[in-house]
Amino acid sequence: MEDLIFKAEQGDAEAQFALGEYYYRAAEDGVQDYEQAVYWYRKAAEQGYADAQYKLGYCYDEEGDALPEDYEQAVYWYRQAAEQGHAEAQDNLGCCYSFGDGVPQDKEQAVYWYRQAAEQGDAAAQNSLGLSYEFGVGVSQDKEQAVYWYRKAAEQGHAQAQYALGRCYRKGSGVSQDYEQAFYWYRKASEQDDDYAMFYLADMYYYVVPQDPEQAVYWFRQVAEQGDSYAQFYLGRCYYEGKGVPKDKQEAIYWYSKSAEQGNICSQGALEDLQGK
Repeated sequence: MEDLIFKAEQGDAEAQFALGEYYYRAAEDGVQDYEQAVYWYRKAAEQGYADAQYKLGYCYDEEGDALPEDYEQAVYWYRQAAEQGHAEAQDNLGCCYSFGDGVPQDKEQAVYWYRQAAEQGDAAAQNSLGLSYEFGVGVSQDKEQAVYWYRKAAEQGHAQAQYALGRCYRKGSGVSQDYEQAFYWYRKASEQDDDYAMFYLADMYYYVVPQDPEQAVYWFRQVAEQGDSYAQFYLGRCYYEGKGVPKDKQEAIYWYSKSAEQGNICSQGALEDLQGK
């Protein structure tokens, strides 16, 4: 540690960044020293050290204890790193352009930066580029390209991309419809707790042959317990019909009620019918 401090104080940018990381991680462990972390990130960033520029941008971008939120400063530092080829900075700069954080909103610039990062293998950028192609945002719609980039990210374990790829297989969007592949990718994402994937995996177990009502109940419950009104409705329906679980009117009422309280009209109607019997 003393050697690291010595090198940092002598102006070694790599040591300054490493020292910033040490203080940042220490702060995350409960020792409040974000001020020192930012100090050393800035020292390294001002020498053109891309990792430090990215991390300084991140500190400005994320609301927290390190720095006051300042999107313009975040964009400035992300750009410094992005122009040096830093993939995570390129992806985050793309996000800033996509949402208009710190810069005027510009979907084409967002796609430009997503692509720079995606071509370096950044999974988050690959997923964002896939979304851009699927919905034609900032680039001409091309569903086959969407599948291409979703797959790149999904194969790296990116849960949202796995869900999106599953969705494409289920719909036959940009790829031949294939329920087996849809199941596969929905499950991969569900095992990482992606809410959308868990719901649609349950939905496929509920409706698609070969049906598996018990698996449908299991996955609906995962999402219902997180407060999703549609999953709560379907879980209530499973209890009402005895599909995947023993029939249980009180459990059906419980889940319909949870859903209805959130304004779900399907549950409101089901609850009225059930309570009237």
